[in-house]
Amino acid sequence: MKQLVILSGKGGTGKTTITGAFTRLAENKAFADCDVDAPNLHLLLKSSQLLQEDDFYALKKAVKYHELCVECGQCEENCRFDAIKDGQVIPYRCEGCGVCEWVCPVSDARGKAAIRLEDHISGYTYLSRHQGEIFSHAQLATGNGASGKLVTEVRKKLMHAIAFENLVIIDGSPGIGCPVIASVTGTNAVLVVTEPSLSGLHDLKRLVETARRFEVPCAVCINKYDVNIEITQKIEKYCDTEGIRQAGRIPYDPTVIQAVNSNRTIVEYPESPAARAAEQLWLNVCTFLRAV
Repeated sequence: MKQLVILSGKGGTGKTTITGAFTRLAENKAFADCDVDAPNLHLLLKSSQLLQEDDFYALKKAVKYHELCVECGQCEENCRFDAIKDGQVIPYRCEGCGVCEWVCPVSDARGKAAIRLEDHISGYTYLSRHQGEIFSHAQLATGNGASGKLVTEVRKKLMHAIAFENLVIIDGSPGIGCPVIASVTGTNAVLVVTEPSLSGLHDLKRLVETARRFEVPCAVCINKYDVNIEITQKIEKYCDTEGIRQAGRIPYDPTVIQAVNSNRTIVEYPESPAARAAEQLWLNVCTFLRAV
């Protein structure tokens, strides 16, 4: 089984558009949306059937028991995250550091403080079935910072649910932070979707370096390449210099906007230039995967 993760330096580059196309073009595969902060692959797979939903616990947060509290104000005074105001805990500000529990002078018969850290739902994981194939995704709860752990859980649930699939396609998070690292770890190949802008080239270099640190082979797709041919050429020159496979170029195509607004994949518009380019990109990626 091969695992392909699709990344981009920022949101809006076209990563999920490409992933959505691949989920239609690939055979005998499973897929996951590891952009847990802002998941949207499921919007392109609106016919999915939800099979399983689970709470995800990663961090503890403060809970105040007002029947024990003597309103001394120590917890509020010592909270450096301003997570306690007027005696009330603001969960999305709490970082679970435990200072409030440590300074609390009051406890019950079991020695439990009037304010204490307890398990808190950090997000939700989902397993769905789309056209007979398994789809794993999640949603991080507001104010939680455990996105890397949640990505790991998304991948773990997918691997437990599948059996004989040849390929796992992962829609990764934008950027190079913890969720990206959790998406890349243990995969066979990375496809970076970039765009012809100076920031796109800069982000591409950072993602290539990240993939290399994890010793994962990397290929590049330039989306909307014809918007700025000069920078497209700079990206291609960089790839040539660094020995990075150029998997394909997608032209700017208003049909993509129509597809996104209709919650459909671009390959459902087979006569569009972007769809034809996506099909060729997929063939090139298949060749790339066979070589890694």
